[in-house]
Amino acid sequence: MTVAPLSEVAETAVLAAPVERVWAVVDDTRRYGEWVVGVLEVTEHHGPATVGRSYSEHNRTVGPLTTRSTWTVREIEPVRLRVDTGTGFAPMHDMTNTFTFRPVTVDGAAATEMTYRVTYRPGWGAVGRLIDRVQQPGLRTAFQASMRNLETIAISEAELPE
Repeated sequence: MTVAPLSEVAETAVLAAPVERVWAVVDDTRRYGEWVVGVLEVTEHHGPATVGRSYSEHNRTVGPLTTRSTWTVREIEPVRLRVDTGTGFAPMHDMTNTFTFRPVTVDGAAATEMTYRVTYRPGWGAVGRLIDRVQQPGLRTAFQASMRNLETIAISEAELPE
């Protein structure tokens, strides 16, 4: 049996919020439904991301279709890197979600360069590869929208009184 090659979809954006504020939201597994496009709700979580622990989501896939996913935190470098692996997105297998962060300055203000990357193996042979080609532009759009949502949250929470 031939194993499908890995597919990768990645988008980068500069968020108008300091990396510590962005990280505070990303590090909290219960908050994914607030900013990740396609997450309808987080059904199980463990709060701050912890290597080896899992969290579960109810997700929108294509059109009206939904799925249940489970993610396991694999690697954390605070305010720099987060890597999780996931299951539940047939026909995609071997899913890995990687978020990377880099502090930058924009017009004298602290900001964050974020890359949102997913790698996976399409299943279902030629049909799965076709689905993969069709879904990639939508994933790119969703990643950009998710990062804008994250930016909005990080900015609004920075404006709250302590």
